[in-house]
Amino acid sequence: MISAPHTYSEWANVLDMLKSKADDTEVLAAMKKGTLEWQSGVAERFSKRLIDSVNSRLNAASDKFQKDMSRCGGSEGAIVQALLTLRKELSFLAQAIDLPVLPEKERRHYIELVIDQANRMQKSLEDSAKNDRSGKMASIVRNHKINII
Repeated sequence: MISAPHTYSEWANVLDMLKSKADDTEVLAAMKKGTLEWQSGVAERFSKRLIDSVNSRLNAASDKFQKDMSRCGGSEGAIVQALLTLRKELSFLAQAIDLPVLPEKERRHYIELVIDQANRMQKSLEDSAKNDRSGKMASIVRNHKINII
């Protein structure tokens, strides 16, 4: 069990675990219970580290999705699985950045960043699917949206 972080140093360790995908369930539970004295200097470093961790996970999720799609060979089941895996990761990241330790203004802003990224990715997928004349890919992408967070 991971202890709830209360100092910047403890948060740094937990955020490193978040970034490296070490036991997401435990990390998320610890983050939700964590506290931090929100003061100048610490707040900026914490925010930067949190955003860096989430961005790293977003980039890794996008890369994994691209690899999964390149390996699926047109299999509808494999495409759906790749979409659902990406949706699950985006949903987790929206939860991971929705932390009680953050002031409400920053919290809303950070959640919006993740949602906006998911929306951009969904639009890109829909635009790419238009190139499939059969309409099969467009149907799959519409029916298994990744931006349902």
